[in-house]
Amino acid sequence: MTQSPRRPSAPSRRTVVLAGAGTAAALLTPGLATTAHAAAPAAAQPCAPYWFPDSLPTGTPGDGITWRSLKAWRPETDPDLPFNTASVPLAERFTPVPANTTARTDQARITSLVAFGNTAGNPSQGSATADYYALNHWAYIDELVFWGGSAGEGLILAPNAPVVDAAHRHGVPVLGTVFLPPVHHGGDLRWTRDLVQRDAAGRFPLAAKLVEAAVAHGFDGWFLNAETEGGDAALGAEMLAFVTDLRARSDAAGLRITWYDAMTVKGEVGWQGALNSENTALFREADSMFVDFRWTPASLTSSAANAEAAGRSRYALWAGVDVESKGWDAPVDWDAIIPADRPHTVGYGFYRPEWTRGHLPEDRTPAQFHAADQRFWTGRSLDPARPDGTDSWRAPATAVADRSTVNRLPFATTFNTGHGLRWYENGRVASDAEWNHLGVQDRLPGRRWVVRTEGRFPSVGFDFDDAWRGGSSLLVAGEFDAPVTVDLHRTRLPLSRRTVVELTHRTDADSGPVSVELAVALREPDRPGEPVAYTYVPAGELRAGGSGWTTSALRLNSLSGTVHALGVRLTAAGPVRWRLGAVAVRDRAETPAAPTGLRVTGASRGTGGTDLRLRWHRSPGTPRHYELHRVLPDGTRRFLGATASTAFFVPGLRREPGEKAARFQVRAVGELYTTSGSASTAHRW
Repeated sequence: MTQSPRRPSAPSRRTVVLAGAGTAAALLTPGLATTAHAAAPAAAQPCAPYWFPDSLPTGTPGDGITWRSLKAWRPETDPDLPFNTASVPLAERFTPVPANTTARTDQARITSLVAFGNTAGNPSQGSATADYYALNHWAYIDELVFWGGSAGEGLILAPNAPVVDAAHRHGVPVLGTVFLPPVHHGGDLRWTRDLVQRDAAGRFPLAAKLVEAAVAHGFDGWFLNAETEGGDAALGAEMLAFVTDLRARSDAAGLRITWYDAMTVKGEVGWQGALNSENTALFREADSMFVDFRWTPASLTSSAANAEAAGRSRYALWAGVDVESKGWDAPVDWDAIIPADRPHTVGYGFYRPEWTRGHLPEDRTPAQFHAADQRFWTGRSLDPARPDGTDSWRAPATAVADRSTVNRLPFATTFNTGHGLRWYENGRVASDAEWNHLGVQDRLPGRRWVVRTEGRFPSVGFDFDDAWRGGSSLLVAGEFDAPVTVDLHRTRLPLSRRTVVELTHRTDADSGPVSVELAVALREPDRPGEPVAYTYVPAGELRAGGSGWTTSALRLNSLSGTVHALGVRLTAAGPVRWRLGAVAVRDRAETPAAPTGLRVTGASRGTGGTDLRLRWHRSPGTPRHYELHRVLPDGTRRFLGATASTAFFVPGLRREPGEKAARFQVRAVGELYTTSGSASTAHRW
């Protein structure tokens, strides 16, 4: 493709809000920030942060946009920082034996450049709609770039916390974006010069600020994309010195850098579509480089050789693959990137894979999105173990070995994808409002879906019509005429005499009876593509006509060693609609400690009601997330939301009849989905 990354297009349903922008004093101080409003209200909707390097545009920002300087930013005076700080550490990953013979281990990996929303007005903690790009095929992704930026909003984007928390739970680092746009997209060379400016001591203050911002917000580094034309050799030398300084600072902080193939060492913008003498010096200072879409088979071959000549892996290069407009119908010379008959040439990078949501009709449902997303990542067969060799789209599951983070106890999942039509607690609807919040997404099965049967294949997928906890469950549906085994997670879980596996499951009203067994594998297959050798543990029979949610607790004390895979086997004759709401593996029961110090830190009235900002102190230990409820005058509780952070924004509260104060509770949720006691506070009307 002959193009360069662009700013994200507006999502189909945009809510324009005033982004939090620091203290009122900062808002009114020239050179620090300019906003379309006089000052942020005390309880403004917190949004993902974005900045210009230093100097701001001339004129007035559009509605809902705040112009800020990163150079002037101070974490200690940023009231939105608690809402934007990721809480989940980057998990360790391992690579199981691939599900098919074509997926490679330790060769090409994948980066994804994803725009989760507009640069401005991207809520820090999800929003009240299920229509969201709930990225979930983390097993095939090596790096995620939080893509965006525009000359009218801001050029430097920090990822919002839910995206980082979900990625980290699956072992994927997340990079913020520094986007210096082309002149025809509003770019101004002064912003490039601002970025690489030196202080009186010859240091690079913006390099220090980029590291400070990444550390404060809890993400993993930066994607550097300098595309503003008009530079010269002197500016090129300063950019190289800046990246060298950023590299040293990033190494000290444990951060990553990816360089985009645009600006050359000569200071000019010249997309090479290759690693060559024009950009190798910049590549040496980065962890990886995104090769512009102008690549050819010959340029990728030479790039791989040049990377190795520079002492680097060829797979530190990402060949750009533009899927923004055509998705799996995009014309891609796959043999140039991941040839089938020899080692992969380089890695590759998807530009805007959120096409899987964006190309669907406006009335799309979460189920429709997940069906399209599985087609994109798994391929036309929809089964990683049975790839369709006639499919022109070479899906990641057919070429790249999946990875997993399920390597320690306790482990649990409720198959919550991070968005839903309702919120469920213990099989009951706790809120009938739509929602999205990737920060509470579970560790999801990496291979979707490996199904083995001698009979008819059922449909398998996430379903949003019922759930045990969160917004979704796993639904297996079809006309059974032979046992069906569904692979779930690849694991590295140690067994002991105390190990228990719990399955929470049910049948729907239109299902026949089904016999359920837990499938446990104590070793890996010998070779890629071989089926897992399971041992089956009976989990009971669920009766026809909808049996309600049942939790089967299965002791594994007859087994020893390490669990390498978990699955289920279903046996029935006739129609089956069986749901798996939760899986938990534990040696002992664990209950998290309660949070403390719940308090209201800001309140403001709007046309929709009262908006509040809540904060609390983190629970001791490692809680999975927190859940907030409002306690109504009759003593019942209303679910407000969940977050992995220790701050939460509640919009549009209205006074209940006879209520003198709105009362709130927050509780911690542990890895096994057990809940703590609550911390409480109130807001007087």
